[in-house]
Amino acid sequence: MSDYNPYLTVLATIEKAGKLLGYDPSKYEVLKHPERELRGGIPIRMDDGSVRVFAGYRVQHSTVRGPAKGGIRFHPDVNDDEVRALSAWMTFKCAVVGIPYGGGKGGVVVDPYSLSRDELQRLARGYTTMTYPIIGPETDIPAPDVGTNAEVMGWIVDQYSVLRGHFAPGVVTGKPLGLGGSKGRTEATGRGIMTAAVNTAKALGKDLSGMTVAVQGMGNVGSISALLLAEKGAKILAVSDVSCAIYNAAGLDVRAIADFLATRGALLKDYKGDHQIITNEELLSADVDILVPAALENQINAGNADKIRAKIILEGANGPTTIEADAVLEQKGVIVVPDILANAGGVVVSYFEWVQNLQNFYWDEAEVNTRLQDILDDAFRSVWNIAQENKVDLRTGAYLIAVKRLVETMELRGL
Repeated sequence: MSDYNPYLTVLATIEKAGKLLGYDPSKYEVLKHPERELRGGIPIRMDDGSVRVFAGYRVQHSTVRGPAKGGIRFHPDVNDDEVRALSAWMTFKCAVVGIPYGGGKGGVVVDPYSLSRDELQRLARGYTTMTYPIIGPETDIPAPDVGTNAEVMGWIVDQYSVLRGHFAPGVVTGKPLGLGGSKGRTEATGRGIMTAAVNTAKALGKDLSGMTVAVQGMGNVGSISALLLAEKGAKILAVSDVSCAIYNAAGLDVRAIADFLATRGALLKDYKGDHQIITNEELLSADVDILVPAALENQINAGNADKIRAKIILEGANGPTTIEADAVLEQKGVIVVPDILANAGGVVVSYFEWVQNLQNFYWDEAEVNTRLQDILDDAFRSVWNIAQENKVDLRTGAYLIAVKRLVETMELRGL
């Protein structure tokens, strides 16, 4: 699957939603093309005195509904089409949950764990300088993604503020609290996954308590999803990271696992606990009620979709399921809660953080979580209902809502 192009998936999904809505292709043609793309080399002096140049990207897919919004990914496999696809998914994600943002995404081709902390900081500052002409609180607001975190966002705030000439915390979200971050932001994406699980179970007339779960990818999203699902009474049987997957039929101690992995550089293969080592494919095909793919895109594909035994898939990552896999899963009766709905908790609380920065007025965590719950519950109901009415899967239902909102906004603006 090395030739997999995630942007082709985006294009096919837009086309499908547009046709179902009865639109003339001219109404949604613009959504197939990013508004703006920036690519450049970022020269960084390494600790040994040598200079390396890293390829960096920033794509703004759409600013029709508001400033571009989307994370910055530091990963060796970052490429043009991946960043384009991720930026488009952000456009639709923001539209489906009804927040006034468009979609953007950034990335650097690098293994962040191969860099020292000082090298990582220089890279973050270099990326900020490269993208300075097009980012900002009113134009494009980055956030953490794979390989980046709140600390990296803090460095970006400082570098942008130096270039701007004044403190500008609203340039990114997902910052440390001391720099204007929002309470509840770190947990927001995982909380969104848990909320999607509760809502899906309720819609099916089931109780989340007692359901079994496998989580692929124990980063921020996967680990918090696992912890919050366990708090709701679900039993986590399998989890994974880049080093391996582990399984226990009686349930894993996810709190102990999350605490162990919280140390930079810690890997699951070194975790000592009551479990057996399994492969990534065995985790994806585990006999569980719920599967949470929270790693990278293209994990559930034509090669393994027929082996999936979970009844519900909650997409914690962006684009983890290919179009070919979707067709197989639909035939099998698997309910897929799509990324643009399931993992939207992060961008919703990013929006809250941005609002708080602009007002210089900050909320407590209870208010953040209550507002988040209201938005996600409403979005889930809307997607579930439109999918039922049109007899389509939830992904198509989500895109029907998103594309309709985007086209309506373009028409209101006279575009």
